Amino acid sequence: MLVLLPPSEGKASSGRGAPLKLESLSLPGLNESREAVLDALVELCAADEEKAREVLGLSEGLRGEVAKNVELRTAGARPAGEIYTGVLYDALDLASLDAAAKRRAGRSLLVFSGLWGAVRPTDRIPSYRCSMGVRLPGLGALGTHWRTPMASVLGEAAGNGLVLDLRSSAYAAAWKPKGEVARRTATVRVLHAPTRKVVSHFNKATKGRMVRGLLSAGVSPKSPAELVEALRELGYVVEAEAPAKAGQSWALDVLVDEIH
Repeated sequence: MLVLLPPSEGKASSGRGAPLKLESLSLPGLNESREAVLDALVELCAADEEKAREVLGLSEGLRGEVAKNVELRTAGARPAGEIYTGVLYDALDLASLDAAAKRRAGRSLLVFSGLWGAVRPTDRIPSYRCSMGVRLPGLGALGTHWRTPMASVLGEAAGNGLVLDLRSSAYAAAWKPKGEVARRTATVRVLHAPTRKVVSHFNKATKGRMVRGLLSAGVSPKSPAELVEALRELGYVVEAEAPAKAGQSWALDVLVDEIH
């Protein structure tokens, strides 16, 4: 099972350890594109703070994020699973998983990123600010920049098993499963059961708890249909829609009563 996650906007501070080693990151086929984004981002932030803030969509209160990006090559690095914070990652709570579940997380989770493309939770990265929706000078829209390298690398990473896609739309733009991979991909919406409306905050929390439940239970569904059964066994109310035609993914709706 391969689980695709969005990153968090907010991130923990960089560590005090060794700085980034690009060659040590998972999915080495992305390294050339990672280098290009890293160079463009550091150059932008070092040259003009105001322009960088505008390009990155940062408010006055987040001015310090620009300086953080300038130091990306020298700042200490931490496992990505510690860098990403926020509602989904608080609910997932990787640090409190038992050893077996942590190993499963290391094998199955991929966090998408405007800067790194995608990383595993064990990959050591510095804290940064650069969303997938950014258009960097010289590179353009990052969602477009990542499509070509992602197409070959992610197809291989998906292997022959289930792909559980929990990304937001901006990150989904960087790689869209196609063909045979699409048929074993499931995307998930979290809906308020009485109103059938998509929930926001609780959407992220539910997805985090859902992934945690799968990792903790040690289940590894091999298809979207098996995933539906596994989630129902974990107590979730799930409605599934199989793809109507080739090249489409399964669509799963997880129904919740709480919306806070």
